[in-house]
Amino acid sequence: MLAVVKSFALKGLDGYPVDVEVDITTGLPGLEIVGLPDTAVKESRERVRAAIRNSGMEYPLGRITVNLAPADTKKEGAVFDLPIAIGILAASGQLMNNDFGKHVFLGELSLDGSARGVTGILPSVMGIMEKTAYREIIVPVDNADEAALVAGVRILPVASLAEAVAILDGRVSIKPHEININEMLKSGADPCSEDMADVNGHYRVKRALEVAAAGGHNILMTGPPGSGKTMMARRLRQIVPQMALQEALEVTKVYSVAGLLKANLPLLTGRPFRSPHHNVSRAGMIGGGSSPRPGEISLAHYGILYLDELPEFARDTLESLRQPMEDGKVCISRVHGSIEYPAQMMVVASMNPCPCGYLGDTSTQCVCTPIQVSRYKHRISGPLIDRMDIHIEVPRIHYRELQETHKNETSAQIRLRVERARQLQQKRFTGTDIQSNSQMGGREIRNYCQIDEKTAELMKSAFENLQLSARAYKKILKVARTIADLDKNEKICEKHLAEAIQYRSGDRRYQPGTY
Repeated sequence: MLAVVKSFALKGLDGYPVDVEVDITTGLPGLEIVGLPDTAVKESRERVRAAIRNSGMEYPLGRITVNLAPADTKKEGAVFDLPIAIGILAASGQLMNNDFGKHVFLGELSLDGSARGVTGILPSVMGIMEKTAYREIIVPVDNADEAALVAGVRILPVASLAEAVAILDGRVSIKPHEININEMLKSGADPCSEDMADVNGHYRVKRALEVAAAGGHNILMTGPPGSGKTMMARRLRQIVPQMALQEALEVTKVYSVAGLLKANLPLLTGRPFRSPHHNVSRAGMIGGGSSPRPGEISLAHYGILYLDELPEFARDTLESLRQPMEDGKVCISRVHGSIEYPAQMMVVASMNPCPCGYLGDTSTQCVCTPIQVSRYKHRISGPLIDRMDIHIEVPRIHYRELQETHKNETSAQIRLRVERARQLQQKRFTGTDIQSNSQMGGREIRNYCQIDEKTAELMKSAFENLQLSARAYKKILKVARTIADLDKNEKICEKHLAEAIQYRSGDRRYQPGTY
């Protein structure tokens, strides 16, 4: 007898429907799974056999063939355990209700028949919603909250294979699982206690971070050890705007595929902050593996990727960031095809000015030779430096600044200005895929970054004296647009451009022959 059960498989963040076809015939007992299954899928034979028997049902004696269609696409993971078990029970006549074809089944089975949660449920349910007509999905209880984030589908959570069979036979009736997404967003404030109010001095650095947060710009901080670079970077996440629902869903999809979602946190509402160690591999940074998984840049999607001690990272790892920083996505190619992951993140990097860290410091003398300094700075390529919108020096803080008692601006106060600037940008880019000034292309720069004749003279002078590239020229205009937005000014004035140019004046330090 033949039974066909509906399921779903993922390829990156995108998915496709899978028909789990089960056929039972006479012959030597055995279970064969075809349709390009990986090791985890093949091992489902033993899990399904034990789960059926330990659920009080009969495992059929005969030759069982399971085909995962389409057969020319590789299937991965344990998500097919539940649909395979349902298909075997239906094909052996133990499932009385033949109406199971209107459901989609996702889930892993334990040997005792209980249903276990799997990764990638959110993108799977979203794919089912977009690519199929099925609207009733049976998932393990552990995945119920995550699956219910998608509106317009009926999520039926089950704790075991026996419960799934009881629901299909009509012996048990359950209500579709529902959650309140708006309440999740409201209660999703970042619990981090690090606040800008705790930072004395560093007023210019705070301003640069505010501009970066307002426009989604990449920023490079340079300064001696202990000057506060890491401290400031960690407080940046407190001034970036709260994620919108669509952004939160996209970030949650990435974490779901990576298996990093917590059971009690089905929706990520705080912007990600990823800080990989400098020994991270290229695959760990951009994603990869035989079965590609998201890397650090994708886990920082719509958030912050913080690279501390930038020159200590492997050069090929840093070079792999260049294309994602421009395109906001990363494409991982393999023999069987390519997978695309989103990587729309802010890159925040910090470094010392030299190997000892004290070049240009007013208190401690640098002991590095010019050759050592040159080699240190040339660990970072010019094209990568060129992709950093803002360059800011973080000097050593003085004792008198540490002892200041006046009240500093809080992160919440700075965040209000940042959110107002982002609202102007959202209004400006309505109807496009652009969310912030940093994502503007050539057309948007021409339309929204126009400058008058006097301001253009300042731009020309800076371009020639600082020997800027065309990319640096465009980035200065983008930063100036953000500064004007913070100033609630639709026009880019000379003062806005002058401040933006100051954030690029550090470029010359990374050119050959300069220190």
